[in-house]
Amino acid sequence: MATVTLLSDAELSPEALAIFGEIRAARNSDYVNDFWRALAHDPSLLRATWDRLRTVMSPDGALDPLTKELLYVAVSIVNGCEYCIHSHTAAARAKGMTPEQHGELLAVVAMASQTNALATALGVKPDVMFQADDKP
Repeated sequence: MATVTLLSDAELSPEALAIFGEIRAARNSDYVNDFWRALAHDPSLLRATWDRLRTVMSPDGALDPLTKELLYVAVSIVNGCEYCIHSHTAAARAKGMTPEQHGELLAVVAMASQTNALATALGVKPDVMFQADDKP
């Protein structure tokens, strides 16, 4: 259950309604996710989040759109965000994620979680050869 009400279009401020228009246009859909409806209580936060998300998830970056969604799913799993796991798994499927890729993604997340926990518990410091140097 959300900690705030999910605002309907009729309840939106003019600023939030304009941002919802941008979301609809960018996604070529009349549907606006509940996440955005919760954020609409604070139009400045809604604006900042929408602008940042559009920039980060843009298809014009060095990573392709499916890779970005797979990363989003992985981080959402690690952070335990049920909403983001579901919404970005759906987005990854829409961008071509196969059931085999999903299974492999989950295996990598599980493996990384296990080895991260072991390295942390054992107090193993990074090998010198893995540390970044001053070269770009």
